Amino acid sequence: MNAPGNNQMIAPKIQKQLVNACAVETTNAILAYLGDRWFTLLLDEARDCSVKEKMAVVIRYVNKHGEVIELFMAVVHVATTTVACLKEAIDSLFAKYGLSVARLRGQGYDGASNMSGEFNGLKSLIMKENPYALYVHCFAHQLQLVVVAVAQANQYVSDFMWIVGSIVNTSTSSCKRADKLRQLEHDRKVKLLERGEISSGRGLNQETSLSRPGDTQWGSHHSTLCRIEQMLPSIIEVIDIILQEMDSRFSETTTDLLIYMSCLDPRNSFSRFDVQKLVHLAHFYEDDFSWNERMLVEQELETYIDDVRSDERFEDISDLGAFAKKMIETMKNRVFLLVYRMIELALLLPVATATVERVFSTMNIVKTDLRNKIGDEWMNDSLIVYIEKDVFNTVDNELSL
Repeated sequence: MNAPGNNQMIAPKIQKQLVNACAVETTNAILAYLGDRWFTLLLDEARDCSVKEKMAVVIRYVNKHGEVIELFMAVVHVATTTVACLKEAIDSLFAKYGLSVARLRGQGYDGASNMSGEFNGLKSLIMKENPYALYVHCFAHQLQLVVVAVAQANQYVSDFMWIVGSIVNTSTSSCKRADKLRQLEHDRKVKLLERGEISSGRGLNQETSLSRPGDTQWGSHHSTLCRIEQMLPSIIEVIDIILQEMDSRFSETTTDLLIYMSCLDPRNSFSRFDVQKLVHLAHFYEDDFSWNERMLVEQELETYIDDVRSDERFEDISDLGAFAKKMIETMKNRVFLLVYRMIELALLLPVATATVERVFSTMNIVKTDLRNKIGDEWMNDSLIVYIEKDVFNTVDNELSL
């Protein structure tokens, strides 16, 4: 008999159908949020535990409240990481979800030649279809590469980092040494607390351990600053290397975009504001500003800057995202339509690919060595629902007519 208690829906086929239904509804909600707005495409590729090449796709857009939103769309299995294969996968994804290349206003990938190649890279193929889908190599990654190159070129810094690595290895290479280090540090803090030299409380003087510094995590090398005083003559020569690395890592187009968009920065009472540079920004996006609008934008910019500088509601804003939200709240986005359009384009510019990289961290949770047979579709559906659980929670359980 088909008793209700037996209807547990634990059959693998039923579970896959349920997860797929949830993923479809979540994706539809994401597409509804996006609407016909401009968006940026963020991509990255990696291998899963069963040695399959996967491409993660994330979209970035500015919502009606002026907030920058990054949402996971899909993880796609690609046979190879050649340009043709990646482009075919993107075209298929755009066709499946009804996305238009014409609405693309940015691309964010890593610096691999198949992605960022000037002539035959993925970004070049997309820019042939839409020249306003500007490519930006992750700024955070580029700056890390600059620091790595500069540090490797300076013998003092290189030697110092080698010493730091040796200390970490010696102290933590065995469980016995790591436990001894933690105990010594614990005893030291107890003595300091008893003497009243340090304070106790939530988040204060927590147990810590040494971690090996990495090339792409240069915040962990903070101790290097203590050597600056001893290395001042060499630092001047390091500065020269930094400038050379900056020139080689950042393209002229990327640099110009950064300069133009920095003029929208609201900090210090819009101290970087420059009308002429922002006029150049409008000319940069000719498809998004008509000829008449490009003629009128200078006058609107001059009126806009006088208005926001005299408005107390904009005094304590320190970043462009918060400024865009405040413009929506004060309805100044309707008064200064052209300026807000520039702000929206600036916010679309992908400065980092952390969201895409987090997809692969999640993928390693969903697909493990013990679950390495999980199919591509089931894994994609599971990732969509897991990563975008906030969107999924907004899906109505009732069928709308």
